[in-house]
Amino acid sequence: MAHRIGIVGASGYGGAELLRLVAGHPAIEAAVVAAHSAAGEPVASLYPNLAGTRLFDEVDLDALGALDAVVLATPHAAALDLAPALVAGGTPVVDLSAAFRLTAERFATWYGEQHPAPELTPAVYGLPEFHRSEVVGATLVANPGCYPTATLLALRPLAGMLEPGTLVVDAMSGTSGAGRGARDALHFAHVHGAVTAYGAPTHRHTGEVEQHLASTGNDPGPVQFTPHLVPIARGLLATASARLRPGTDPATLLDALHEAYQDEPFVTVLPSGTWPTTKAVHGSNGCQLTAVHDPRTDRIVLSSAIDNLGKGAAGQALQNLNLMLGLPESTGLTSIGTYP
Repeated sequence: MAHRIGIVGASGYGGAELLRLVAGHPAIEAAVVAAHSAAGEPVASLYPNLAGTRLFDEVDLDALGALDAVVLATPHAAALDLAPALVAGGTPVVDLSAAFRLTAERFATWYGEQHPAPELTPAVYGLPEFHRSEVVGATLVANPGCYPTATLLALRPLAGMLEPGTLVVDAMSGTSGAGRGARDALHFAHVHGAVTAYGAPTHRHTGEVEQHLASTGNDPGPVQFTPHLVPIARGLLATASARLRPGTDPATLLDALHEAYQDEPFVTVLPSGTWPTTKAVHGSNGCQLTAVHDPRTDRIVLSSAIDNLGKGAAGQALQNLNLMLGLPESTGLTSIGTYP
C-alpha cells in the first residue's frame, strides 16, 4: 500500500514539482494537494504538464493530520502556522520554507521577527548527505534552501581547510527560484537577456550557510554571499572562493570531496578543470561540483550546480520523505538531468 502524503502550497513551483515527482513514485501517493488561493481550480490550469481532472484542495488540518506525512511548500509564515499543529498531532512534516532551519535567535536576526515556536528550532536539517541518520524517524525536517544546498555541498567537506574570514560566495539562480507570484521585476521584458545581483549583502540564506558551516566544528567565519538572477527558468550555480588555512595541501581538495561523496547517489565530483553546468542536472536531484586551487592568488575556487526546483527544493524533499517513511532513499529520483 502506498504512503499517503499531503502537499500544501501545491500551486507554487516547488509544490508542483513535487507533485510531478510523486506522480512517478511507486510507493507514495499525493492524497491531498492543497493550495489556499487556487483551491477548487484544476491543477492543469496552472501546470499543463500535470494534465488531468484533479483539482487543488482546500487547506484542511484534519485531513492533513490523517496522512502519513505532509510537505509544506509554503512561505515561512504559513509553515509557522501549520507545522506545530501537525507535529503535535504526530504527523511527520517536511518544510520547504525557512521557518525551522535556523535557531530562534538567528531567525529573529535574519527574518526580523520573533519565532513563535522556538522549541521546534532548529529542526533536523534535511541535507541527507550530512544528516541522514537524523532525518530517519524525524517528525520535522527543514528542507534546505536552494542556495545553501549548492553552497554547503561544495564547502562543508572542506570547512576545516578554509582560512576564517576569507569566504566569498557568488551564486546564480533561475527565475523559478523567485516563486510564481506575478512581479514586475520578473516580467519577461525585465529578465530576458539580463543578469542582476540582488539581496546583498544581507540575503537571508547567508545566515543559513553560516550556521551550518559553523556546525562542522571548523567555522570559516562570516560569509560574503551575493545571489544573482539569471534568465533561465530553472537551475542554480554557486561559485565560492577562499584562502586555505596555513599548512593545508591544495592537492587534497578533490580527495576530500571524493571521500565525502563516494557513496552518495546524487552528488558527482567532477575532475579538476571540468566545470559544473546547470544543464547537466536540469530536472534531476543531482549535484555536480568541483574544486581547484589558484596558485597566483593562493585561493581555492569551488563550483556547484543543482536544479533549484530539484535538489534545491522538491527533489530533496522527496529524498527526505523516502528516508522518513522507511523507503530506499533514491526511489523516484535520479541524478541524471535532461539534456540538451
